[in-house]
Amino acid sequence: MIQSLLPNILEFIHNIDPFDKLPPELQMKIAGSVSISYLSRGEKIDFYPGDPKRYLYIIRTGVMEQRKPNGVLRAKLGPQDLFGFTFLDDHADGEESYSAIATESTLLYLIPHEALQKLLEEHPEYAEHFASQAQIRIQNALNVVWSDNDKGLFVKKVSEISTTFPAVVTSDMTIQEVAHEMRNVVRTSTAVIKNKGRIVGVITDRDLTKRVIAEGVSINNPISDVMTKSPLTVGPNDLVLTAASLMMQNNIRSLPVVSGHKVHGLITPFDMVQKNRVQAIFLIDTMKRTKTIEKLTELTSERQAIFEALVEGKVRSEIIGQVMAMIYDAYNRRILQIAEEKFGPAPCKYSWIVAGSHARNEIHISSDQDNALIIEDSATEEDLEYFKEMADFVCQSLAKCGFTLCSGNFMASNPKWMQKLSVWKKYYQGWITTPDHNTLLNASVFLETRSIYGEASFCDTLHQHLHKLISQNKNFLSILINDATSVSPPLGIFNNLVLEKGGENSNTLNIKKYAITLVVDLARIYGISVGCTSTNTEERFRFAHKKKVLSEDALKNIIGTYRFICQLRFTHQFEALRNGDEPNSNIDPQSFGSFERTHLKDAFRIISNLQDAARLKFSGA
Repeated sequence: MIQSLLPNILEFIHNIDPFDKLPPELQMKIAGSVSISYLSRGEKIDFYPGDPKRYLYIIRTGVMEQRKPNGVLRAKLGPQDLFGFTFLDDHADGEESYSAIATESTLLYLIPHEALQKLLEEHPEYAEHFASQAQIRIQNALNVVWSDNDKGLFVKKVSEISTTFPAVVTSDMTIQEVAHEMRNVVRTSTAVIKNKGRIVGVITDRDLTKRVIAEGVSINNPISDVMTKSPLTVGPNDLVLTAASLMMQNNIRSLPVVSGHKVHGLITPFDMVQKNRVQAIFLIDTMKRTKTIEKLTELTSERQAIFEALVEGKVRSEIIGQVMAMIYDAYNRRILQIAEEKFGPAPCKYSWIVAGSHARNEIHISSDQDNALIIEDSATEEDLEYFKEMADFVCQSLAKCGFTLCSGNFMASNPKWMQKLSVWKKYYQGWITTPDHNTLLNASVFLETRSIYGEASFCDTLHQHLHKLISQNKNFLSILINDATSVSPPLGIFNNLVLEKGGENSNTLNIKKYAITLVVDLARIYGISVGCTSTNTEERFRFAHKKKVLSEDALKNIIGTYRFICQLRFTHQFEALRNGDEPNSNIDPQSFGSFERTHLKDAFRIISNLQDAARLKFSGA
């Protein structure tokens, strides 16, 4: 390299990820090793395992296309983009060969494999920035931007803060014996009751006061006469916020911490509130005591403040989604309770269900409404009129509280989505057995549902019906994969491809349409293929890995990618709120720096590769 060019090369790589993570002296070593190559339009570089001449390439000017051996586009690259990571690792395997073709005159900086390898051996703390595997680079990006340090209650598990242990007794013990165990032996306010090793009930000191002393029940009676049967419990690995929500929504003061039928401890409000004050808990508690819709709407700013605190506090994306869904649930339940107070008790059993991202617990600050009503089959026309009035009230009230009406009208206020259980079964029958474009749209919304109020068994019955239909109609999966992969990730995003045209979002990238939805669709397909009952995106991928239809590398790749693109959306929405703008999923690519550009390209390629794998695996299912 001509030494006079060194300052120019150093200045160029100084602000490019991942070189900007290196100290100045290492940047100088890298710049000093660079050679320069010029490609005319149509010239190409072939990459194949075992190539003795390996480089990491930086595009100085021009445009390159990476294409797989079958000619399929792998990525489209422009100035400041890097390629050649894969073949830097002597031990890398599983990556196919590809070619990089200049689509216009292109100037490249080449960093020799040997020089980079030597530098990283001397300074291993920087190795992950140059890892050959995309998932390692993406995970490293997540660690840089979104760490878990000092995030408090948002990332804590129940096992980390539960400090007390309940008495564990048997159902044939007398009330007096249990009270003695609680007071004199374990010194606790709660007892977990077992029968033949299985948890069958729970009792608290308050229960004993109300159910025994106040009612004059003999203390020689068995504890099974007064215990709370089929008690709510929480797992040791559940989020503390999940336990808080259960307590406040069900008006209980303690939760046994169990796995299977093993008792690990007890979690109480003292553990959560006194030791770990957090705004989300108080917001949910406030909603529970709020009497009017008008007062609920006044809490919208607090919901926004919690979202901003989560994003600014660098909490992981999946936890942000869970917390925001928990708050959404609390709004929805309280509005339903107010509706029942306004219109009177429901004339028959019903279940208010949520769908889509709300059902998956993957909510963000601008999530709209996806909800529906499942009504008991015995309902009369007069009953249906009650539910129509109630559903209109609930959906409009949610909108007043900041949960916008669904543009596709997938809401309980739409008579089509306010139906008896038998009608819902017929809907699913049609969607699964004779799918077309319109029915696939409906199915894509209601393939994930969750009951948040009312008769939860109706939703469970519908889930069982759905899984049975899918197992009997194998062709549905292949139709679903063809529809789900009809949109490709934006491999050429920084060359002004796949940008929105016209309107207020012109020349922006819809990160939901071209990335997040693609991953959600793939998770749905992989989950359905192995009979996964969870609706959560990450859990579906993990279950598919457990069933050996998704490799460990593919699992790490796609989960890392999903978290990264979700967090990009959260950051975009956070900045919009701070600027007084309406938060959405449309991001201006010009706002991305080298860091985002580099990792987005890795993410888009991972999504594209998994789409290809899914087509091969499921198209003929």
